[in-house]
Amino acid sequence: MSLLHLFFYGIGTATLIGALGVVLSRNVVYSALSLLVALLATAGLYILLFAEFLALVQVLLYGGAITIVVLLALMLTRLRDVQPGLDNPQRLLAAVGSAVAFAFLGITVVTTSWTPRVEEPQIVTISDLGRNLFSQWVVPFEIASLVLLVSLIGAIIIA
Repeated sequence: MSLLHLFFYGIGTATLIGALGVVLSRNVVYSALSLLVALLATAGLYILLFAEFLALVQVLLYGGAITIVVLLALMLTRLRDVQPGLDNPQRLLAAVGSAVAFAFLGITVVTTSWTPRVEEPQIVTISDLGRNLFSQWVVPFEIASLVLLVSLIGAIIIA
């Protein structure tokens, strides 16, 4: 087993532990911090795949901005007004639905033919990506920034 495999398994384990922390934690702040761990570990997986831009976007947008917005929304809302028992009576239904979704994903992974397609690789530089982002994809980029702004304003209004 090479060093790259060890890094992959370590980062994959960190991603799974962070994701489980999001789902299983009863404290909302701990869930948000576990989400940060899962998102940063996902950026590590992108680095192992030599997708540096995706890793950078993962860290800046998801690991930074989204997690900060979630934590800001948690801090600005009054958790004292929420009932102390946050347990849901539909917990069994959610567990069954999750098991069915996991089974379907497992069947899909097992039955899919994973033969790689041999294509001519395209080399895309960061400057090409930035040029396209701010010329051809400027409207979706601005819509994403407006969604973040609306969520921030919503958190302030709720507070």
